[in-house]
Amino acid sequence: MKCPGCGHTESKVIDSRSMDERNSIRRRRECLNCQQRFTTYECIENMPVMVVKKNEIREPFDRTKILNGIRRACEKRPVSVDQMERIVSDIENELLNSFKNEVHVSQIGNMVMDRLKEIDAVSYVRFASVYREFKDVETFMHEIEDILKKKQ
Repeated sequence: MKCPGCGHTESKVIDSRSMDERNSIRRRRECLNCQQRFTTYECIENMPVMVVKKNEIREPFDRTKILNGIRRACEKRPVSVDQMERIVSDIENELLNSFKNEVHVSQIGNMVMDRLKEIDAVSYVRFASVYREFKDVETFMHEIEDILKKKQ
């Protein structure tokens, strides 16, 4: 680690603290040459998770795509932005912690639906109707009937 003041490569760690749900460490350092103090951050380098689309094309995982889909499903519903962000963060963490290089888009969709079902049934049905590509009203009604059965 180079000192930002003098460029010396040796320093000592004065203080370390976990950050970001223990995914990174903040270290306070002191240069052994000029005694200047500076802060460094260490984080785990995650390999990008590739998403296998329905047409078998692979693309890097993009949390904003999931968040946008959830926002559309939750529009004008009593679901806070924090709840939506938490869903996306939970899914992202679960994927990164699975240590899989690839995940099928259907797995991600199911993860979103499972979480939305717990928060708001209407948002869940909205998301499911687009995700599962409901072709007709009967399919839509069948999904709603399943939700009502599970609530009883």
